[in-house]
Order: sequence, then structure tokens, then C-alpha cells
Amino acid sequence: MKRRLLLLFIVLFVGAWVGEKMVQDPGYVLVAYDSTTIETSLWVLLVIAVLAFGLLHLALNLLARARVPTTQLRNWNDRRASRSAQRKTLKGLNALADGNWWKAQRYLGQAAPRAELPLINYLGAARAAQEQGDAKAADELHEQARARNPEAATSIALSQAQMQLERGDFKACRETLEPLRQRAPKHTQVLRLLQDCLQQLGDWQALSELLPDLRKHQVLPTERLETLERRCYDELLQNSQLLMPAEADDATRLQALNKTWQTVPSRLGSDEALIRQYVAQLVALGGESRAEPVLREQINRSWSDSLVNLYGRLQGEDSHKQLESAKKWLKSQPENPELLLALGRLSMRNQHWGKAIDYFEQSIARRPSAEAYAELCRLLQHLGENERVLDMLQAGVEVSGTGLPSLPMPDSNKEESPERA
Repeated sequence: MKRRLLLLFIVLFVGAWVGEKMVQDPGYVLVAYDSTTIETSLWVLLVIAVLAFGLLHLALNLLARARVPTTQLRNWNDRRASRSAQRKTLKGLNALADGNWWKAQRYLGQAAPRAELPLINYLGAARAAQEQGDAKAADELHEQARARNPEAATSIALSQAQMQLERGDFKACRETLEPLRQRAPKHTQVLRLLQDCLQQLGDWQALSELLPDLRKHQVLPTERLETLERRCYDELLQNSQLLMPAEADDATRLQALNKTWQTVPSRLGSDEALIRQYVAQLVALGGESRAEPVLREQINRSWSDSLVNLYGRLQGEDSHKQLESAKKWLKSQPENPELLLALGRLSMRNQHWGKAIDYFEQSIARRPSAEAYAELCRLLQHLGENERVLDMLQAGVEVSGTGLPSLPMPDSNKEESPERA
């Protein structure tokens, strides 16, 4: 403001000084050329010269600008649009951070075509659409991002797959991830998302084929990976019969079950839960004779009370050899109640009734259980020892009734019948 006032003061001063000089002496100028003469005052000539210079300078500038008017206009418009896009991007990112999804999608989507980093805008807008439950808009924004940034196809596909997984569109998620896995087979995030997707789809066969890559590239912590492996093969064993046609016979079903068991990695071949699942299905299909050596080998490798109990329930191909195999375990487990119970059952299969009674009684002596009492009572009843059966039943009831609350009982000496509600 001060500079303008100073400039105005100078102009007025110079104008007053020139006006005074013009009044004092206007001067005289004569220009003659050939037969033409021009007469004027000095001051008028000076004014004409200044005006002519200004007009010439203006004309030259206009001529220079006229050569590229559209380029400059376009550059100006681009700069203006870029600044606007930058402001909208900033507003959109702030709204995204605040959880204002509608505003974030609006600002980021509007600014994306002119943004310096359009990928951020498109992915941010897609996230905002996803949070609003607008799956269609989210997918469209991913497609726009893919068209604008083809070099970032992996990042865009990962973002889209993550959102498809979140909204439960597992089939679409798989379709997005499988081509991506072909392009980036070592990408840990691709493998992690595909693992989640296959698990949700219940495609355990495909997941079993993915497990080696998950282990090789350390996609999951060791403990979690081992848990996933166990569940995967447990599900495969359970489902091995579901895929069979209804008219398939037991031999065909056993073949399919054994084929599935052969796919179980050797490090899981001794997993107790998987072995129990395999043996249970063998028994259901009439393959007890095949289950016996599997259990025997596993017990020899690693002792397990639950597997020993199961071993005593099986009818192997040779009952005598099965009993002799179990007897060998007494050397290392002489006081084990589960082994003694199993030996009692195996003795019954060999019709060694006296030895069976001894084993059951030894099992009860070391750890009373309703199961051992039931086996002993059943055997004694068939041997006609009814009095001992009553004693064993009473003892078994006391064992199975442990933990019952203390309640008043009727007097057995009274003859009157109990009242009924």
C-alpha cells in the first residue's frame, strides 16, 4: 500500500513538472521529407513517441503469445486441477483416518484422476466403499486403479482380495489370488490370504497342496502352521468318505481312506489325534485287522494311554499275537491301569477268563474306573458268579457316582412305600 502511494506521488510530481514546462515553453519541431512537412511542439512529439513504443511492445508480446495460446492455457488449467486434487486428497485422507467413510470415498475418488499418486486415492476410496458395505463400488475402484497403474497390479489385487475375504466372498477372493500366485509364487501375503481363503472354503485338498509353500516361505509361525497341518489332514481323513459314491463298497472306501493316509507327511504320521481318526474310520469300514499294526507301531514309538485303551478294543488279525504284543509292554508299564484293562479285554478275546479277571481286578486296584468295573461285571455275570457281580456293581456305582451331592436317603428298615408326587 505504501509503495503504491509513493508511486502515485512520483507520477503526480512528474506530471505537474512536465505540465509546467509545457506551459513555459512548448518547443517547436519541424519534420520535412520530400514535399511533406510536419510541424508540432516538442512535448507532443515526445508523447507520441512514448505511446508508439508502448503500442509496439504490446503488439510484439501479443504476437509471441499467439503462437502457443492453448499450451499455456492447458498448463494453467493443469496446475489449477493439480492443486485442487491435492487439497481433496488431503481432505480424503483425513476423513479416512477419522472413519468418515462417505466423505473419504467422495474426496479421494474425485481427486484420483488428477492426483500425483492416484494409486493411493483409488485404494483409499475402495477401502472407504468397503467399510460402507458397497462391494460393487470397491471393485470398480480397484478396476480403475488397475487401468491407471498397471505396474501396481500385485498391490491392487492384494487389496481387492483382502476386501473380498473380509466380506465373505471367498470364491471371488480365490479367483483373484490364484493368478496372483502364478505371478508371485513367493509372495508371503499372497500365500497367507490364499490359505485363509481355502480354509474358509473348506477346500482341504487344495490347502494340503499349499502347505509346503507356507512352510518353505515361513508364512506362518511354526506352532500355528503345525496346528493348521493337523487340522487339514484330520479334515481330509474325515472327508475321505464323503466324496465317495453311495454305491461304493467297503473295499473301495478302504482304498480311498488308505490313499488319503499315505498323503499325511511323515512328521504327522505319529500324531495321536490323526491316528485315532484313521483307526476310527478303519474300524467303521471293517478294517480292524489293518488298524491293529498301526496302533501297535505307534505305541511302540510313543506311549499313549488313550491309544492303549483303543488297542484293547480292536480285534486284530491274530488275537494271540495281539495279546503277546501287549504283554511286552508290561515290562515298561507294569502298573498302568489302561494297559491292564486292555490286557483283560485281549485275554477275553483269547478266552482266558481267569487271566482276564485278574487283569481287570489289577486295573481297578490301581485306578478304579467305571469302564473296568463294567468289563469285570459283564464277565462275572456270564461265568455265573452273581454275588460277585452285585458287589462289583455296588463298587462301580460308588466310583461312577463320585461327586454326587450329599442328599437325605429313605430308611431301608421301614416297610411303608415311598410317597410319589
